[in-house]
Amino acid sequence: MLSVIIVSWNTCNLLRSCLQSLYQHPPETPLEVIVVDNASTDGSAEMVRAEFPQVHLIASDKNFGYARGNNLGFAVASGEWLLTLNPDTEVFEDTLNEAIHVLKNYPQAGALGARQIGLDGWVQSSIRGFPGVLGILGDITGLGKRMPGSMLDSYRLSSFDYETEQIAPQPMGTFILFRREALEAVGDPKAPFDEGFPIFFNEVDLLYRLKQRGWDCVYAPSVRLRHYGGESTKQVRKSMIWESHRSLARFMRKHYRTVWNAAGIALVSALLSVSAFFRAKGYDAGFRP
Repeated sequence: MLSVIIVSWNTCNLLRSCLQSLYQHPPETPLEVIVVDNASTDGSAEMVRAEFPQVHLIASDKNFGYARGNNLGFAVASGEWLLTLNPDTEVFEDTLNEAIHVLKNYPQAGALGARQIGLDGWVQSSIRGFPGVLGILGDITGLGKRMPGSMLDSYRLSSFDYETEQIAPQPMGTFILFRREALEAVGDPKAPFDEGFPIFFNEVDLLYRLKQRGWDCVYAPSVRLRHYGGESTKQVRKSMIWESHRSLARFMRKHYRTVWNAAGIALVSALLSVSAFFRAKGYDAGFRP
């Protein structure tokens, strides 16, 4: 069985199109769709109840964020394959079958990322490296783009080949197909996400923990989907900029900090705060559930 988990917040029309595409192009294996609505005020939950009664709807009375929302979905999911899917996406005719087929061909891969196509028809940059000190410094300063393939480009991966099927560090959480067996190897498959990363970097943290336990992630250009992009987070852009930068700093402290590099981590964290201040044009407390 394939379990599709969609966490939604105020994206009613896009969510409708996403669900329509799933049921128009189902996989050969049994399909289970779980929608976790984070207290939307645009009628999203009511729309799901009325138009998609086959969906397992979890309608929260509070916005708990992306990580906890996913955990609520994973807690009731029963599939061998578990797909986190953003509501601002649409799958094509063979997207789901191809994703499962490719992941089956990589027995040591615990997750799979797809080719994401924007409304303009261009392939979106959706694969990044795990964030390290040099990669983040290169991203903040812009030096990574000027030196593609270098350590300063190790986070943004500006030279990544999106035409080639390959092992990849971490795809964006828009579409990630997980193997339940892999999730069992790193913790509770019913709650795989660290809720200390409420909006951003929770999937990066999970993929990094999978990598540490020997589970790769594969990027498959043959698995295609349409992606509108950031339709929930752009509604509260200032808060999301700060939340993204804070979560990145927390990821680095959680996974990399030692007595030997504590100063470097602190420097990067400070630079991230400065970057957030200028990008957001002021301070913001970020996401608070």
